[in-house]
Amino acid sequence: MSSLIPPPLPMELHAGNRKKLLDPIRLHLSSSNRPLHGFVLLQGGEEKNRYCTDHAELFRQESYFAYLFGVKEPDFYGAIDIASGKSILFIPRLPDDYAVWLGEIKPLSHFKETYMVDMVFYVDELIQVFTEHFKGSGKPLLYLLYGLNTDSSNFSKPASFEGMEKFETDLTTLHPILAECRVIKSDLELQLIQFANDISSEAHVEVMRRVKPGMKEYQMESMFLHHTYMYGGCRHCSYTCICATGDNSAVLHYGHAAAPNDRTFEDGDLALLDMGGEYHFYASDITCSFPVNGRFTSDQSLIYNAVLDAHNSVISAMKPGVNWVDMHRLAERIILESLKKGSILTGDVDEMMIERLGAVFMPHGLGHFMGIDTHDTGGYPMGVERPKEAGLKSLRTARDLLEGMVITVEPGCYFIKALLVPAMENAKTSKFFNRETIERFKNLGGVRIESDLVVTANGCKNMTNVPRETKEIEAVMAGAPWPPVTTGNHYTK
Repeated sequence: MSSLIPPPLPMELHAGNRKKLLDPIRLHLSSSNRPLHGFVLLQGGEEKNRYCTDHAELFRQESYFAYLFGVKEPDFYGAIDIASGKSILFIPRLPDDYAVWLGEIKPLSHFKETYMVDMVFYVDELIQVFTEHFKGSGKPLLYLLYGLNTDSSNFSKPASFEGMEKFETDLTTLHPILAECRVIKSDLELQLIQFANDISSEAHVEVMRRVKPGMKEYQMESMFLHHTYMYGGCRHCSYTCICATGDNSAVLHYGHAAAPNDRTFEDGDLALLDMGGEYHFYASDITCSFPVNGRFTSDQSLIYNAVLDAHNSVISAMKPGVNWVDMHRLAERIILESLKKGSILTGDVDEMMIERLGAVFMPHGLGHFMGIDTHDTGGYPMGVERPKEAGLKSLRTARDLLEGMVITVEPGCYFIKALLVPAMENAKTSKFFNRETIERFKNLGGVRIESDLVVTANGCKNMTNVPRETKEIEAVMAGAPWPPVTTGNHYTK
């Protein structure tokens, strides 16, 4: 059960996002001595069938279009008149038999009211509408979305339609401005991200309580998805669930089609569950690591607490102006110091940092921007260089933190044979390894702890609410309430 109630979907959020875009795009045009006319034009996502069949895949809106218009249906176009600021939706003209198979054909007025836009027309009226509303001279000008996603190395798809040769198009202006708009979250966006975190945190706790040795990994995934959908209305997940146990927890993106969360886990295994529900396009991204039998061994505690200390230290240090590369280095240093205390490593930690030994145990970046996409936009805008060193090159941003950013903090420590063996054979790094001790840990897998943080004026706020201390996890897995019940000056666990 859940005490949470899915919040209403605030279309004023998207109206605010459209307004947020107008100021910087107008400023850019003015500073470039260009006229303040033309249309921002985005093409929404298209519904796809499974290969050659008539099976329609579950549709999820393209993220930039979702950000500006909040539209859940496929095959729309959306525009903003730069001169007037007015918004326009173009909807597909549906055939009569749509009403037989797929439901009521809604009038234009329905979409105008639902999505809080100024005008609604049919897609086949697009050329006529732009021509009639364009206030400049010559051909109407369209600002199209085309630019590099620095996480995927893919380019966004600019809008296209039959008859585009009748227009002037600009493919360079819109993308960097709109991508940067998405970096700083509004209060309404934060409310949706918080709900996605609340229901996903609750689902993680539910899985902890119900897990038992001998189950399948996909049963944990199923429990999580059921809870977020049943009680949170999260029809979509933010990303493919990672439900790794044993050695699988050292596979960073486990859970894909070739490794489909299908192992039967055993007493003594650690589980690493990276799962997040999505609510009205907005993501959560949470990772919990815990022993499937409900009790940490001393070796598991050593690695878990190394990661937890890194997680907590980064959160304590976060505030506007702090550089994210420095936060990654901080997490690495704390993990290396803990491994040295546990006699897994030996030698000088400063020297380990120089030799990039931290990347052997944490090859991924410390965290990433999060919003309408799990790996949200804006990580590497013009002028921000990607580091080239091992581990650091995997960072999804190297920026200084700003108030209103939402970013994940997800340090990890993994025993990945493909990285450990070369490092233990390398002349520069072999001296750091206590081979006798590391043999004991080589099959442990890995630990990751991930929370979602919003940067505030003086620090940050943790939007994730799951047990983190080993004693808290063991208590919850034994049936204690979460969050702990407050009774006077005491906490009941």
